[in-house]
Amino acid sequence: MEQKGFVYLVGAGPGDPGLFTIKGKELLARAEVVIYDRLVSPEIVAWANPQAELIYVGKESSRHTLSQDEINALLAQKAAQGKMVVRLKGGDPFVFGRGGEEALYVREQGIDFAVVPGISSAIAVPAYAGIPVTHRDATSSFAVITGHEKPGKEVSSINWKLISTGIGTLVFLMGVENLEYIVRNLLENGRSPETPVALIRRGTMPDQEVVSGRLDNIVARVRAAGLKPPAIIIVGETVELRQELSWWETGPLWGKRILVTRSRHQASVLVKKIRELGGDAIEFPTIEIAEEENLGELHKAFDHIESYHWIIFTSVNAVDIFFRELSNQGHDIRSLAGIKIGAIGPATAARLQKYGLLVELVPEEYQAEGIIKELQTIIKPGQKVLLPRARGARDILPIQLGKLGAMVEEICLYQAIVPRSLNRLSIAAMLEQPIDYITFTSSSTVTNFVDIIGNQQAEELGRRVKVACIGPITAEKARENGLQVDITAREYTIDGLLQSILVDLADRN
Repeated sequence: MEQKGFVYLVGAGPGDPGLFTIKGKELLARAEVVIYDRLVSPEIVAWANPQAELIYVGKESSRHTLSQDEINALLAQKAAQGKMVVRLKGGDPFVFGRGGEEALYVREQGIDFAVVPGISSAIAVPAYAGIPVTHRDATSSFAVITGHEKPGKEVSSINWKLISTGIGTLVFLMGVENLEYIVRNLLENGRSPETPVALIRRGTMPDQEVVSGRLDNIVARVRAAGLKPPAIIIVGETVELRQELSWWETGPLWGKRILVTRSRHQASVLVKKIRELGGDAIEFPTIEIAEEENLGELHKAFDHIESYHWIIFTSVNAVDIFFRELSNQGHDIRSLAGIKIGAIGPATAARLQKYGLLVELVPEEYQAEGIIKELQTIIKPGQKVLLPRARGARDILPIQLGKLGAMVEEICLYQAIVPRSLNRLSIAAMLEQPIDYITFTSSSTVTNFVDIIGNQQAEELGRRVKVACIGPITAEKARENGLQVDITAREYTIDGLLQSILVDLADRN
């Protein structure tokens, strides 16, 4: 039986990836085709099924990749091939998203569809600017209006007389280029010149901009600020509440752009924390975790696992691979009874605890030297130590353990390689933008970063951007590669790295 295609019209929300819906994310992970717009966050697009066909159909003012008719036909064409199609649209599909047109078209072609609403910028963007669209003491009504209506139309689709004085808060979507036209119509139809107005550009994002004023001066203020699309316009008394309710722009990292060089699957914690503090986290993964093709040595170790006295883990990656393979080989944590467990730092220890293990040793100094220092009084000559870790890791740990009389078996589980899919043009464009800090969380992130962009560009970038390293080993590697290190975290953790950046900012202010 031939598979029948299906189209999901999914709202991507106003921009902040954290506002994307759980259902939308689940559908993206299963999609066979993703057709997406210009205002959809790249991070949301990255959640798509890796095997999915990604098709960009973004629209800008006076410049369309595909016309609406062509997009409609594309949806039907892909679904007719039996594909599960996700049509990813900024905001909500049915709020000036032309989702209704697309839904009608695919249904006319005999194709089923479903709608997954998204958080509309009409309410989310004002909220991120500290502007409620309704407030008991100010207004109990609001309207969402297109800002795209062109001046000079013989018959306006907007009832200016009604909305100008009959509705409390007016939200115009995508109306920057028509601001003067919108203001003139409101004034001519009775709205007070003293009515508060705000324009919000790239709302909910870390580079959100807000220009406030009144109807009688907002055009001049926007022109002076050089505000460009995309932006929305809020008209009404609730705009004044921004002075008391502004919250998104008050974070300690607000306005700072921070480059994150961790691997994509590891970067989420750091990216999330930067954004929670108001910063703009730019993902530039310089490493990719490549597992060893042959894990036979690890499997052999499982066969006589009871002979080891210690297993020392130096990364979360090693923990995950170790326990996945332990299970695949028909063992479980009962096999580790009586073996002492060590972890190089709190993140690795926390991952081990998720597997139900008690970690006997987490050094105060989160690096190999710390483990060695603490093992000096614990480990006994002749004891066997299993060291599952990354290929190319520093050799100080097995060497020093050997000097303590331990019998060390080192097994390589993975290596941190340069990502196999690199877009050189997007990297160049990224590095040309203003950046405040580059963060390095391991020696391999430093080495690969320099390999990717080249020594000369790395040195030039290091002169104009502050370099922040998670610890002294990483900082030393950065200096070896010609980078000037401005910040070295005192505590060798993600939280310690962020705290050091905050201290640096406070010292400069």
